[in-house]
Amino acid sequence: MLNIIFYVFVAVTALQLLYYLGMLGKFAFAKAQTSTPKRIPVSVIVCAKNEAEKVKKFVPLLAAQDYPDFEIVLIDDASSDETLDIFEEFEKQYPNIRLVKVANNEAFWGNKKYALTLGIKAATKEYLLFTDAGCYPASKDWIAQMSSQFTLKKTIVLGYGAYEKIKGSFLNKIIRFDAMLSAAHYFSWAKAARPYTGESRNLAYKREEFFKINGFVDHMNLRTGEDALFINQASNKNNTTICFSPESFTYCEARQTYKSWRMQKRREVFTVAWFRPFDKMHIRFFHISQLAFIVLAILLFALQYNWMMVAPVVAVRYLCTWLVIGYSASKLREKDTAWWYPAIEIILIFTQVNVFLTNIFSKPVHWK
Repeated sequence: MLNIIFYVFVAVTALQLLYYLGMLGKFAFAKAQTSTPKRIPVSVIVCAKNEAEKVKKFVPLLAAQDYPDFEIVLIDDASSDETLDIFEEFEKQYPNIRLVKVANNEAFWGNKKYALTLGIKAATKEYLLFTDAGCYPASKDWIAQMSSQFTLKKTIVLGYGAYEKIKGSFLNKIIRFDAMLSAAHYFSWAKAARPYTGESRNLAYKREEFFKINGFVDHMNLRTGEDALFINQASNKNNTTICFSPESFTYCEARQTYKSWRMQKRREVFTVAWFRPFDKMHIRFFHISQLAFIVLAILLFALQYNWMMVAPVVAVRYLCTWLVIGYSASKLREKDTAWWYPAIEIILIFTQVNVFLTNIFSKPVHWK
């Protein structure tokens, strides 16, 4: 019986190594990205709801972008604080800012997808670049870098939305590692011609891609996934590319408590349930294989199976996966999180299990 468990353990490890080296390695070992500057017209779209302090700080950073032809579309999603007042002041201050005021609507109450749809329709430029209200670009070349990856065929660009570092916070390392690993996944699958998701903190696409699939119509009733579900539906091997130059990153404040971050994870896991079947399959394969490796390794050591056979398998697995993680983290400027990889991986695995089980009994359909 123990031999069977060991053989299963070896098989799981082999599958994981194939996935890490064969799939995640596509991004981890990719060459540095080159960019071809373009002068295409870009609308930067920012949707805010009760984000007064953040938009006051970050909108001027967007307005200061070094790019020849862009506008900023500010969407106030029926805020009850001073967000709209601040937006109106910015509209007077900057000639390239357009303001969209969204009133509460009984049919789309508190629905960000409805607000974004109005903003997209109000945009006057052909190419749309999205970030969240609480985010800011890493450099004045953010628009230039993201737009540089557009071509006649590549009309969707997936970028990296990072989180700010908090010195001395291990939770912050977990959250940043999780964001880095998520980006490594969707960048790798995009490079493998099977794009499946993106991140609203840093995402660009040509306006026509939105209208080709009637925008958010197919999932308008879900109060989540305005980025992930749209990309899952609109992207394909021909129209999607990635941008991972450090100047193209955006940054925002990470969650401050485990509880609030876990809530964010619940939304993400719930959204995956609406992905295309193949995409759901490979995401679940990854998480199940992660859990199986840890459980089987603990079981074999606990039952005192020949450690001279188990230990080398564990060592090879961690050596190879750590290598892939390290290269990915280095590309995304998250190298400090990679040093904690084994500990963070275990935390993420059991958080994922907890979130999955919680969502079975509590559907987060109405989360904003």
